[in-house]
Parts: sequence; C-alpha cells; structure tokens
Amino acid sequence: MIKEQTYELLAKAISPYLTKQDHLDFIRKAYDFAYDRHSTQLRKSGQPYIVHPVDVAVTLAEYQVDPITIVSGLLHDILEDTDTKYDEVKQLFGEEVADIVEGLTKLHLLTYEGTKASVQVKNHQKMVLAMAKDIRVIFVKLADRLNNMRTLSHLDSERRLRISRETLDIFTPIAHRLGMYRLKAELEDLAFKHLYPEEFGQIARLIRDQKGQREFDVKQMNKDLEELLKIENFHFQIAGRIKNIYSVYRKMTMKHLEFEEINDLLALRIIVDTISDCYRAIGIVHSKFIPVPGRFKDYIAMPKPNMYQSLHTTVVSHGKIYEIQIRTKQMDEIAEKGVAAHWAYKEHQSSSRKSIEDIVSSKLRWYSELIKYTEESNSEEDLLNIFTDDILNANVYVFTPNGDIIDLSAGATPLDFAFRIHTKIGEKTVGAIVNGKIVPLDYTLKTGDVVEIKTSQNAVGPNDNWLKLAKTSNARSKIKNFLNKQRRDFLISKGKEELEKEVASRHIILTLSDKQCKDLFENKGIKSIEDLYYEIGKNIMSPISAINHLTGKEIVTEEMLIAEINKTPEQKRSGKLRTLHDDINIIVEGLTNPSVKLANCCTPIMGDDIVGYVTKGTGIVVHRVECKNVETFIKDRLLDVFWGESTTKKYETNLRITVLNRDNILAEIINSVTSSKGKLNQVSAQVNRSKEGLIKLKVEVGNLMELDSVLLNIQKIKGVYSIERVC
Repeated sequence: MIKEQTYELLAKAISPYLTKQDHLDFIRKAYDFAYDRHSTQLRKSGQPYIVHPVDVAVTLAEYQVDPITIVSGLLHDILEDTDTKYDEVKQLFGEEVADIVEGLTKLHLLTYEGTKASVQVKNHQKMVLAMAKDIRVIFVKLADRLNNMRTLSHLDSERRLRISRETLDIFTPIAHRLGMYRLKAELEDLAFKHLYPEEFGQIARLIRDQKGQREFDVKQMNKDLEELLKIENFHFQIAGRIKNIYSVYRKMTMKHLEFEEINDLLALRIIVDTISDCYRAIGIVHSKFIPVPGRFKDYIAMPKPNMYQSLHTTVVSHGKIYEIQIRTKQMDEIAEKGVAAHWAYKEHQSSSRKSIEDIVSSKLRWYSELIKYTEESNSEEDLLNIFTDDILNANVYVFTPNGDIIDLSAGATPLDFAFRIHTKIGEKTVGAIVNGKIVPLDYTLKTGDVVEIKTSQNAVGPNDNWLKLAKTSNARSKIKNFLNKQRRDFLISKGKEELEKEVASRHIILTLSDKQCKDLFENKGIKSIEDLYYEIGKNIMSPISAINHLTGKEIVTEEMLIAEINKTPEQKRSGKLRTLHDDINIIVEGLTNPSVKLANCCTPIMGDDIVGYVTKGTGIVVHRVECKNVETFIKDRLLDVFWGESTTKKYETNLRITVLNRDNILAEIINSVTSSKGKLNQVSAQVNRSKEGLIKLKVEVGNLMELDSVLLNIQKIKGVYSIERVC
C-alpha cells in the first residue's frame, strides 16, 4: 500500500514536465530500487524510510530538474544506509547518478560542530569542491536538508540544535547565492525556530496579532494600485509578499529596530509583461504615491550576483509605509527558484553535467569563477577562503569602464578589482582611477564606483606590501603565488650558478637530466633539475654534496682533509677545505676547526643566505647576508660559509607582528604557529594608542621552508597587518 501511495506522490510531481516513457521508466526503476533497499528501515518518526527520498525527489521536481537529478534524489542515501556499492549504482543508473550519489554520501558523512572552527572549515571545503564538481550535488543536498528540517522535531535536542546551526551557517548562504529564495526562507525559519524558540515565538505572535490590520492595509493598497494601473492599460498581477520570520529577526537585531519600525512588512509585488513595463509602472506609482527618499533600488539594471532582478521602492499611502516590488514573470520565477529556473528540464535538451554546468556558469558569474578557481588552485584552503570570503559575502558592486558589473566583498580595493578581472592585470597594476579621479591602491571601493586599472608592461609586480592592500582572498592568494614563484625563480637561478661555478672550478664534465636527479635525490623531495637547483639556492644542499652524488665519488675526501691540515696559512686561504660544525650544521670554507656560532642579531636558520665574520676572541659568527650589521663589517674578515645537510637541527628566529587589537588574535596566532611546523619558545604583546597591537615571538623551526609555512599561516589570520623577522 505504502509503495504505491508514495510513488503516486512522485508521479504527480513530475507529470507536469516529464512525459517521455523512457524517463518515467528510469525514475520508476530508481524508485523500486530505493524502496527495495530501504524496505526494512524506518525514520525516527516511525514512517517507512522510503518517504524521505520520495519527499526529496518531490522537492526537486518543483524546480523541474532533469531525470538524473530526480533519480539521484531517490538514491541519495543508498550508499550510506544500505550495503549497495558505487559500482552497482553505476551499472544500473549510469556514472553521473553514481557520482552525484557518492558526492552526497561524502557530504553526509561529515560531522559538524559549530564550536570547532577546523571541522567547520573542512565541511565548507567539501561542500565547495562538491559544488564545483557538479552543481546537482548541492541541489539534491538542499532538498534533502529541507526535508530533514521539516521533520527535525523527532530528533533529540542536541541533534536538533547542531543540525539547525549547520543549516544557518552552511546551507542557507548557499541557497541564497543560488537565488533559491523560497527554499532559503523556509530553511531559515525552521532553523530559527529550533535555535531561538522564544524569539521565534515572539515575532510569530507579533506578525499574527497584526495580521488582520496588515491584511486590511495591503488589500486597500492593492485596490489603489489596480485602479491606477488599469487606467494606464497595463497587463499585470498584484500579490502580497510575506516576509519570513528569520528575516524580520535579522533586521531587528542588525539595525536595532523595534518590530513596528520595520517598513517592509506591508509589501506588494506587481508582475508585468516586459522590462519597459517595469519602468513605466514605477513612474506611475511614484506619480501617485510619495516615495521615501533613498529607498529606490534598481536590481534590473544591476542584478544581484544570484541573478535576482526587480525594481524596489518604498512609498507612503494613507499614513502607512509600503514596499513595492515590480518585475516581469520571468524575474519572479528566478527570484523564487534562482538558477534552477534557467535549467528547468525540457525533454528535447541535454541534461549532462557539462551542459548544466555551462548553463549555470553563463548565468552565475561567481559559479564560473568557482570552477576556474578550482582548476587553478592547488590549495583546498585557498579555494574555501575565496568561496566564503569573496563569493558568499560579496555585497559591493562596482563597474568596469565598459559597464560590466563586478561584485566584491566589503573593504575591497582597486587591487582586488584588478586581480578579479585577470591575474595578469593584477600583476601589472601601477595605479587606479575611480570615478575619473586617481586614487591610491588602498582606496576602499563602494557600490556604484566606476573603476579603471592602469597597467604597465614594465611594472615590477606584487610585493609583500600588496598583501596588506588586498582584502579579498582571491587577490591575496594570487599575490602570494606570484611572490612564491618569484622567490623560487631567483633561488633556482642562484643554485644553478653555484653548481656550475663549483663544477667549472674542479674541471668536471657533468650532464644532468630530470630522471637522474629524481633517481638520486627523490628521498630529499627532488624530482627534476630545477628542484636540485632550488635546494642548492636555498642552501639546503651544498654544491659539493650535489656533485658527490651526481658523480658517484667524493670530490672532497678524508685524505684531502688530512692534507689540508699540513698546508701553510697561505695555502689554506687559497684552498677549498670545508669543515662541518655539526652542532649548528655549518660548513666553513678554508679554515680548520675554528670556533663557529650563529649570530643573535639576525638569528640565521637553515636556508638563509649566510656569511661568516671572523671576530677577535669569539671565532667565526655566522650572519644572514641581509643582516644590517654586515654592512659595518671589515670586508677582509668576511668568509664563505655554507649549511650542511642535516635535517634534524632546529634554529630560533625572532618575529615581530603588527595586528589589529581584537579579542583572541594572540591565541589564534599561537595556534597557527603550533599547528605549523614551528615551536613557540617565547611570546610578548603590547598595545598602542591607535588600537594596533605588537606581538613578538621567538619561534623554533628546522629550515626556511618551515618558517615560510609558519608565516603564511599567520598571514591568513584576520587582523594581521604585517610580519617581519627581526634583523
């Protein structure tokens, strides 16, 4: 009995747009399969489990999605809750269905804990990657979440709160960005009801208590608008607009308003035939009713990033304030269903992942950029930051000189705009013009600004200071990539020069290949000639050690060391003897067993460019080449020193960090250091009058690469202005 009842619900839902027999057979096959595999299972409510996947499929059918998505909705729990395997789903229903169901299973297995940032970050990462791989995964997940929220009362209190918080933090922002207003609003209200039952009940009562008066006021305004538009021979529809409870709560809390001060509780929507009718209608409304200054918004000329289009105005009538929205039928459909309204399935069209991706990408600029970021980025964390910081929170809309709209997050600068247009434009930026005036690169962009970027082929390119100027994760990620590549290229060139110089001085014929380097040095992470040069350039590997490995024989032998001891002082100065001081992993050129120590002023660590300085009474002190004290040294006392090959030594270095003085920032920095490969040995902090903080750290690391990792992780913390090694 239950089998046919539930299938009838599904058949009724898909009947308005799916009529081909092969589509119906495909869906019936999936239904029968799901019913069979879930036949012994019950939901927490006591209902047969099949009710849940059918409800998910019915929700999807409201958006007229393709048969593959309907089938994926029916099977979305099959891999997790039954003994069905991926290959079986693939064989019976095709690879696309199997991939969507597998993606949903991975998402469902994630655990969420709002108090654990690292877990939440991982959830977001998986969500973003799944969305980028196939947008239909998220559509099914949203439908699944909606049904779960509708039946949440059957779970215990702890799970209700966890799932509701997850819904507000993760799923409603995604539904909003996809333009799925109706689904988003219901998710918000259901989550709000469980998280804040008192506030939910209070606002629901206020809305209910004023329902009669509000309905009377809306009916009166509806009548006035109808009379006005009929005189002008409009073809139109007018409907009241219901504001969801959570949006009322957010407006009250964010704008510190009382319930009576919310102006858009009295709201009507006018649906007309064409865009020109929209603008004609707004003029007529303003000619009859007094518009509230500053409340007119044109989302037709400048759509929201989720494709929302409408004209908004607020007017006064009979002493009451009304919000009026004017849009076409297509705009209204998109406002309710978002991007799904664009790929509503037609039985003559393709429904492949690629075709749907193309449709969504063409309509949602942010989604096409997400696909691009996914292909370009090697870091899931960078991708997550771009999605959460730049995409979900974009609320500043600026124009290119050609009139194209670019959406950016609050606080964005011309540098963010430049990198958003194209990476190469960002890298070649030398200036910016906003609204016809030259502005600095740290200028904060505002909605409506027209931005022009000045570039030069001779531009030096990004520097460390640009990381302070750029506010979006996209721009900061690209600047870091540029700086890392620039540093790598320099070190490769330096390493190549050092190796070739050593080879030439010893009259060795050396032929290098990527395979040879990989075979000999793979245990050190070297897989190519460039990698070998890079390690030499960083001073992680000495040229002589590389030659020993490449030639298969020791260029510097024990006999040579003994012979060096017997040389005259003049011979020693001109020789190539190198003595390793194992305690600090330093090789000294041309001297036998001198006293060697690392300088305290600049705290060298393995990988730094270094130089030795002969001092009276102390021996040789090793400084970083860039140490400010080196400039004052007597040049005749400087000598070559090199890092040895030990990978177990640890070195201390001092960091000075300028930060925004906010709660928990010191704790976040400490956690960032310890979660990297650094050891924190000392910390101090102070605050100045400008609300900036100065944090000093003594950090222990194994080499320069480990320090770079520590610095990059600290730079990701919000409120960190600058980091520098003390020298």
